[in-house]
Amino acid sequence: MKNNKITLGCDPELFLEQDGQIISAEGLVGGTKENPLPITGEGHCVQEDNVMVEFNIPPSNTMNEFKDNINLVKNYLTEKFKKNNISLNYSASAMLDKKYLKTEQAKRFGCEPDFNVWKREANTPPKAGGRLRSAGGHVHIGFPDVTQEKQENVVKAFDMILGLQSVLLDSDTRRRRMYGKAGAFRFKDFGVECRMLSNFWIESDETIKWVYNETTRAVNLALNYDLSEIFEKYGDNIQLAINESNVDLAKELYSEINEEITKVITTKKIKI
Repeated sequence: MKNNKITLGCDPELFLEQDGQIISAEGLVGGTKENPLPITGEGHCVQEDNVMVEFNIPPSNTMNEFKDNINLVKNYLTEKFKKNNISLNYSASAMLDKKYLKTEQAKRFGCEPDFNVWKREANTPPKAGGRLRSAGGHVHIGFPDVTQEKQENVVKAFDMILGLQSVLLDSDTRRRRMYGKAGAFRFKDFGVECRMLSNFWIESDETIKWVYNETTRAVNLALNYDLSEIFEKYGDNIQLAINESNVDLAKELYSEINEEITKVITTKKIKI
């Protein structure tokens, strides 16, 4: 097996809560998509995205580094808002009061298009309107010798491993009306940004570790083994399970796919 150096980053979005109500982050955080606000000199930044707070971390080389980078920003935000009785809310979707949704920022969705790896086409961004807002937990994956084939295989492996499990772990079913359908990703010079997961995994160390471990497993499989037959056999149902939040189908598929992965590894269907 090749020695693949994998780095992980993320840019999760979180709601703010005050006195039991979701409020807008507009004017409370600072920073924009174009000019994030640095909170350290190492790549930790915060910004306002629509009505939410979003943050960025530097690329992480280990699970502990990934966890610590995320917790550093969470702790910063918690302390920043504590004096005003504002807390972080990890809901993946929320209905906001109309008074927060009248500004141009609150009506702005999607800074750039993302793509569907299964259909190999651009996704249509959601239209402004309505009170529903959703929060993503996108994972940025870096790996060596980036090619389009590797990028697409990594995203498909991410879906079949983390995407299917997320249907079992993430109780929110509203977010995918707007974002996060199966195969959602962006091409990056360093690798890919997988955009399927919501922010549910940001809340605890346990789920942060789960994302790190399962992402590195998915990437190593995608870069080292020929998974094309698995993608072909299960791709349609993977999309169905994720997009419809079908728990029973996701559980069945995940079990079957793990058996198929074991066969691929034991028969040494290694990529050249």
